[in-house]
Amino acid sequence: QVQLVESGGGLVQPGGSLRLSCAASGFTFNNYAMRWYRQAPGKERELVAAITSAGAGGSTNYADSVKGRFTISRDNFKNMVYLQMNSLKPEDTAVYLCNTFATSFRGVQRNYWGQGTQVTVSS
Repeated sequence: QVQLVESGGGLVQPGGSLRLSCAASGFTFNNYAMRWYRQAPGKERELVAAITSAGAGGSTNYADSVKGRFTISRDNFKNMVYLQMNSLKPEDTAVYLCNTFATSFRGVQRNYWGQGTQVTVSS
């Protein structure tokens, strides 16, 4: 089955940095776009960053709220996607989730989600 396992969250002071990781398995990682979402208290789930498949050039897109501060990347050899978060603000506090819309090795096509990792930005 598809697994997306996030790590790297934690407590950081405003202005600090964190790098989130997502380990992917159960599908042909290189063929699919990967995304980071976040869910903050009292807010709708927000698409933070996306990166296209290797075949699509691995281009990136970001929410306006994180442009210039966050960088999404992928390692197609290791089946990993990362979110480097710099200049963190309290409003970045949220559960961050790794996502892909993919077809698994078993032929199941749908959105897949990780369990989420908590990022708290506070002094």
